[in-house]
This record gives sequence, C-alpha cells and structure tokens, in this order.
Amino acid sequence: MAELHRLIEADEGKVLSVYRDPYGGQWLVQAALPIDLVEPTPYQRNLSDTHVRKLEGVIGKIGRFLDPIIAVRIAKPDHAAKYWTPNGNHRLSAMRTLGAKSIVAIVVPEAAAAYQILALNTEKAHNLREKAVEVIRMYRELAHLDEAMEEQYALEFEEPVFITLGLCYEERPRFSGGAYHPVLKRVEEFLKKSLRDSLVIRQRWARTLLELDDQIVKQVEALKAKGLTSPYLKSFIVARVNPIRFRPKDAPPLSFDDALDRMTQAAQKFNPDKIKMDDLAKSGGAPEDSE
Repeated sequence: MAELHRLIEADEGKVLSVYRDPYGGQWLVQAALPIDLVEPTPYQRNLSDTHVRKLEGVIGKIGRFLDPIIAVRIAKPDHAAKYWTPNGNHRLSAMRTLGAKSIVAIVVPEAAAAYQILALNTEKAHNLREKAVEVIRMYRELAHLDEAMEEQYALEFEEPVFITLGLCYEERPRFSGGAYHPVLKRVEEFLKKSLRDSLVIRQRWARTLLELDDQIVKQVEALKAKGLTSPYLKSFIVARVNPIRFRPKDAPPLSFDDALDRMTQAAQKFNPDKIKMDDLAKSGGAPEDSE
C-alpha cells in the first residue's frame, strides 16, 4: 500500500485516503487521478452515447462528482494510460467532456480487479450481447497473458455460454443469441483446459452454432412465406428442435456437440407446413434476443 501511495503521487495524482473496506477488510486507496492517465479496460462494452449525455447533464447540474470510479494501476510500457477502470467508462467519458482534469477513483491494489468487470459493473445493466462481447474481449486478453485453466476465471466470465456467444457476435453482430441462450446454458461448462486451448474448442463450437442458425433462419423465412408473423419465430423453432426440452431428468446430460448435432438434424427435418398460428400463440416464450 505504501508503494501504491508513492506511485500515485509520482503520477501527479493525490491520495485522499487509505482505508480498509468495511465488508472484507481489504486495503483500498481513494485518490484523485489525472484524467489523462485513466482509460477503460480495452475489452469492455462500447459507450452508450445516451447514457454518457445523461451523466453529463446530471453531473453538470448538481456541480459535483459523487460516484468514484474503480481503478487499478497497470505497469505496461505499451499503454499511455497508467490506470484502467473496469466499471467507470461512462463516467470517465462524461467527466472528460465536462473538462475535468482529474477524476476521483477507488484504486484497488490487485490488478486482477480489472478482469472482474461483469461483477463490478453496476452503473448500467448489461444485455446479453454486451455481456458476451465483453467476455470474449476479456478472454482474448487473458489468453495472451495467462496459462491458467478456463474454469479458474468462472467469476470473471460469469457463464461459460457468454464465451461462445461472444465469438458468434464477433462474426455476426445481429446474431440472435437470446434464442439459444437457454439451451446452451444446459450443455456448456467451463473447460478444464488452458485459455488458449479452450479458445480453439469454443471457436469450433461457435462455427457449429452459426451453421445451426443458418438452418433456423431458413425455416423462419419459410414460416414468414406462409404468412406467419411473430417476434417469437426463431425462439419458437429453437424450442421445437431443442433436444433437452422433453429429455428425462435422470438421463445423462448432453454434451455441446451432441446437443447441437441433434438440433441441426431436427432443424433440417422441421416442416413449416405443419405449423399454424395457434401453435405460435400457445408457445409464448422469449423474444428472439434478450437485448
């Protein structure tokens, strides 16, 4: 903590207090950091212009910045910034626009906090696409830095399905991940392999999922050609080809490959001519995506 205090002062920041947090008793530093030395972690979601404008208005109106960001100090020579914030990108952007020269931050001594973004980010709820994209960006960063097993980052990644969906969103930004999320949650788990090796497996899974999606889209178009219109068409078909839907509880769990293979075969055999509007009305379910 003394060294962190010294480094912050050397960065022309100002340490305001050093304290133990009242819950876990961990040491923290509250400091005013030069705003030019602070950047968001490079793997988090993109800024929401609407949210930034709202923050600018509120901060400017009350004339106070009352919600410190969380930051960690990094020692990477290839980065201009010396501090990363895993959960303060919108506030940081708003303060920059308002002309602030410094920003108040709670500086966490452990650099690993920069990778706990989903657990720390509470300023604006993530939707499924944002979570998945953040996770895969973080995953790629960690794969370059760490030889740890994928399962060791369960807290940071939150759900294994976010990794696979993130790869799909990278390839297909308008991918309807929400339609597949309930099924994938039942067949995915964190892998007991290194991040680099696991990434190869998940890239193959993502390709398989996108190929299944191509089949599902064809059937959606066939239903539309029959005059059936509903925001639930894709979710309806995915539910129909879901191999877990009527699987006995005592049956052995399906692997990702088994589940996707069965879904692909069922999608190919799906007969749109047998579907009536009443079937759609009875199905209900979630819209095609959780965005």
